[in-house]
Amino acid sequence: MTGTHDGEPAPEGVLLALADPIRRQILNALVSEGGATSTSLAAALPVTRQAVAKHLAVLGRAGLVRGHRTGREVRYEAHLQPLERTTRWLDALAAQWDRRLDAIKGLAEQEEPS
Repeated sequence: MTGTHDGEPAPEGVLLALADPIRRQILNALVSEGGATSTSLAAALPVTRQAVAKHLAVLGRAGLVRGHRTGREVRYEAHLQPLERTTRWLDALAAQWDRRLDAIKGLAEQEEPS
């Protein structure tokens, strides 16, 4: 399920986009540089500009990257709100599991061997 929730990318889409190491490098570069073109990103990566463009499209569908045309080039910038929402979702999931594990531990401690 990689659709949207309330018009925003679902956490699954964000996680899938971030599963690729090149896409993580691209996102890191956009955050640290404040934006870049696919050409400038490709110069620092072991992939072609066309591959970078495809990775940017995946990041864009996940809502993590936005592009704006400036003359003949498209300048991309990181948009981290979907990542922040995904982090909150993961934190809630982890808390749910912690509660379940605590309940199991409590049950195990109640049972005494005969």
